Amino acid sequence: MRVTKYEHAGLRIDQNSETVLIDPGSFTTPIDDLAGVVGIVITHEHPDHWTRDHLDRILRVVPDALIFAPSGMARAADGYGITVVAPGDTAEAGGFALRFFGGTHEIIHSSLPVIENVGVLVNDRFYYPGDSYAVPEGVEVDTLAAPLGAPWLRIGDAMDFVLAVKPRRAFGTHDMTLSVIGRNMHRDRLRWATEQGGGEFHDLEPGQSVDV
Repeated sequence: MRVTKYEHAGLRIDQNSETVLIDPGSFTTPIDDLAGVVGIVITHEHPDHWTRDHLDRILRVVPDALIFAPSGMARAADGYGITVVAPGDTAEAGGFALRFFGGTHEIIHSSLPVIENVGVLVNDRFYYPGDSYAVPEGVEVDTLAAPLGAPWLRIGDAMDFVLAVKPRRAFGTHDMTLSVIGRNMHRDRLRWATEQGGGEFHDLEPGQSVDV
């Protein structure tokens, strides 16, 4: 299974000529080579994690691809035939097994509504929490995509999240709001947290991949 990072929160997972896409949003450039896409996971409704343009472009190529998202996202994207998922649910897309965790987006500010968010575990090996610090309890995570920067993110909390998950390897995502200096600084903090559990941190740039 190969995991490829795109800009910001966009992720691609390839296995045996099939593909699952996660959170192709407004900060992510169009994703090519869509013929094998069997599933799309959208963790929540914020536009940096999905756009109608991205979904329309993908579904023109693979109209039968399954879309999984929490109910708030389904309401925001009415008409797309979304399969609603919640923490504790499981699903399949082609040869991919999906498990969902979490439930709520991290708080940005008391003036803003708290929305639904799901983390997704793919094939019991790769975990991405969306905009949350939801730990997949009882799971030995092989590879973690860990948020690096966001209006809701304090780096100490992000470090504690990585320390709690204890992945075998990790890389940073959700990083387009950071400067180059800020991104590298946060990577170093999460590298330290990953290494405390015996894991390895990878500095992935958009388009780069890690084999899981």
